[in-house]
Amino acid sequence: MARPPRTQIFRDARNGERYLRVTWHGDLAVLSLWRDNLCVGTFRLDADEVPDMVSLLRGGLDDAYEDARERRDRAAGEGPHGHPSAHAG
Repeated sequence: MARPPRTQIFRDARNGERYLRVTWHGDLAVLSLWRDNLCVGTFRLDADEVPDMVSLLRGGLDDAYEDARERRDRAAGEGPHGHPSAHAG
């Protein structure tokens, strides 16, 4: 028996009227762009290219977390890795 497709919907950060729907269809990931209830574009990504996309997203997320940590540490007067800054005090 065939499995139902796996689907996840992501809301656009700019507003709640745009969505990205990602659906897994066998050996393809289908990314579709939605505005309200209208599909306005699709992209088919072969399964062998998905790891590269995941790696890109993971690397960007790691960078974003590191940037946020550095901003928080600077605001708290700490240097890298939570150590007191030489300029603090």
